[in-house]
Amino acid sequence: MNLKDLRKNQNLRTVDVASRIGIGESTVRNWEKGRTVPKLRLDQLLELLKLYKCSFDDLISAFKKSQQEQPGGD
Repeated sequence: MNLKDLRKNQNLRTVDVASRIGIGESTVRNWEKGRTVPKLRLDQLLELLKLYKCSFDDLISAFKKSQQEQPGGD
């Protein structure tokens, strides 16, 4: 499961995630495409875990999967 799957499993749009944690929508899209690494404050990270209803380990695993799916990724 990648980051996009985590988001979609909760019926959230990228704009929903972005507004809830106080970042740009393009940032969420870039995470999902494996282009950038999430750089969040602790409160933002905790909110993201709540939104996605997942553990920190699940989030890390999904991030790695998103990076691997990027064209030219490992």
